[in-house]
Amino acid sequence: MLSNLGIQLAVDAYGPISDNAGGIAQMADLPKEVRERTDKLDAVGNTTAAIGKGFAIGSAALTALALFGAFMTAADLKVIDISKAKVIAGLFLGWQFLSFFAAMAMMAVGKAAMSMIEEVRRQFTLIPELKAALNIMRKNDGKERENWTKEDQAFLMLLRGKLSWQNFEISTTSAIKQMVLPSLLAVVVPVLTGFFGGAEMLGGLLAGVTVTGVLMAIFQSNAGGAWDNAKKMFEEGVEYNGQMYYKGSEPHKAAVVGDTVGDPFKDTSGPSLNILIKLMSVVALVIAPLIK
Repeated sequence: MLSNLGIQLAVDAYGPISDNAGGIAQMADLPKEVRERTDKLDAVGNTTAAIGKGFAIGSAALTALALFGAFMTAADLKVIDISKAKVIAGLFLGWQFLSFFAAMAMMAVGKAAMSMIEEVRRQFTLIPELKAALNIMRKNDGKERENWTKEDQAFLMLLRGKLSWQNFEISTTSAIKQMVLPSLLAVVVPVLTGFFGGAEMLGGLLAGVTVTGVLMAIFQSNAGGAWDNAKKMFEEGVEYNGQMYYKGSEPHKAAVVGDTVGDPFKDTSGPSLNILIKLMSVVALVIAPLIK
């Protein structure tokens, strides 16, 4: 695995670079064909990112396996019998906790997004020029920026200085606040399980989290990239049953809804499971001498 580390780092960097290139092209008002090319590169980047995340998940699984062996040694466990009720309970608890953690991570993204939407609505209420700018954007929909009237271009440039950048503060603050509880649970649950259920139940918990976490992380990374690419395909045009569907069509709207699930899948919940698996294994290893 270490022999292709350089390749994996390059694969991981490809996706964000192409995605940022598309954003820069859009903000810099570059020609439409530039954005079309960066969108294609971004679609490839989603696939390469899924490959890179697959290797990260494999690395987390191997690390958790090594820590699990160290935990059994530190806790003086020769074998964990899954026929025992405590072990089975730990397995189910690990599976349920992992699903709960993934759901909390996705809900955190949704809550932060709603906060940003409320801020945008507030700005539309307090800055009347935004409504005029929206009408200008609709009037010039499909036109290159250089083909707009000089009055429209000057109005938008003047408006940029009046906009509030509070959305950046909302995203960073929410990212910290919303993940406090999941982070605490990742530390507290193994400790409570170990002291109240014993070493074998804690071993069952680690096994349940590791096995289900690897499968869930792979699923979320691939499914999230597929949803994102489906949205991009409809923006370019997709033929289905002899009919072409483009941006704004009902299938495209459905793909956009799917992408709102796919983004936290592949960018938040999926990668966080790698950290969860390793963190719970480390916590169990630390408390192992106290519960043997």
